[in-house]
Amino acid sequence: MNKALVLYARERKIEDGRWMRTDTTVVESNIHHPLDSSLLFDGLRVLTRTLLRAHEQYGTTSCNHRRRAKRRAVAILHAGTMAKRIPLYKDLLKVTHKTVRAAERALEELSRRGALGFVATLSHFLPLVKRIVDQAERRVLNGESVPASEKLVSLFEPHTDIIVKDRRETHYGHKVTLSTGRSGIVLDLVVEKGNPADSTLTVRSAERHAALFGEAPERAAFDGGFAAKKNLQVLQASGTREVCFSKPAGVPIDEQTSTPRVRRILKRFRAGIEATISFLKRSFGLSRCTWTGLTRFRAYCWCSSVAHNLMVIARALLPRTTSA
Repeated sequence: MNKALVLYARERKIEDGRWMRTDTTVVESNIHHPLDSSLLFDGLRVLTRTLLRAHEQYGTTSCNHRRRAKRRAVAILHAGTMAKRIPLYKDLLKVTHKTVRAAERALEELSRRGALGFVATLSHFLPLVKRIVDQAERRVLNGESVPASEKLVSLFEPHTDIIVKDRRETHYGHKVTLSTGRSGIVLDLVVEKGNPADSTLTVRSAERHAALFGEAPERAAFDGGFAAKKNLQVLQASGTREVCFSKPAGVPIDEQTSTPRVRRILKRFRAGIEATISFLKRSFGLSRCTWTGLTRFRAYCWCSSVAHNLMVIARALLPRTTSA
């Protein structure tokens, strides 16, 4: 749908695809701030709820430690030191282990009875709860530093990545690469897996642009994080005459553009994508995805960009009116 909109804008001479600017941002998942205690309680709560419902219908194994787990989770939040938290975490882990074992027994019983709904629910959540238990034991009890790629930060949105941009605030969601043209239309959008370096996305963004319009952009502008000597050479070899990185980062300035004037123009052009990203987040909900699952996360991001593009095209086609 977005491709059809972009090609329509090209046909109506709203966007010609000759200029491209690219930047990245973070779209957050709809989750609460991840704490080991809250994740453990979430896992225990979901398993307990499923076990109790299955017990009512099939008389299978069940257990209920929700009240005890909640008290421990709240006490951990209010504990002043780690020394006070350790005994509370041990007790919370103890009841979580009991609940996991009960869920495993119930899963076997429900499988024999053919209760496919309960089997699917437990089969989905049990491995996730075990991951939460494992990372809590490693971090809290053993003092290990669990790599971000191995961490699970949400039981309900397990696809969520941990994104740290420029050593600033930590975000929980997905890194998104956006490309726009001179019209402000979002030409391309990619929801990234993990937190890849911007410099690894430069050539791919230009290739996707060329696939969309049938030719490489004449002028391309990127943030400083996209800069690399090899990226510049590949872009120029593919037909892009002027390439500008807002910060050199090892790429000589005189090799990027033909004249200092062109560089100034492209730097100002690149800055415009910041306004587009801000507008997408403020007016089209791109700051936080409220849909569940990775597939719907991607669909949500694309829907935001399509809605934005429809508005930009409509504004461009409206006849200009002058006030009396």
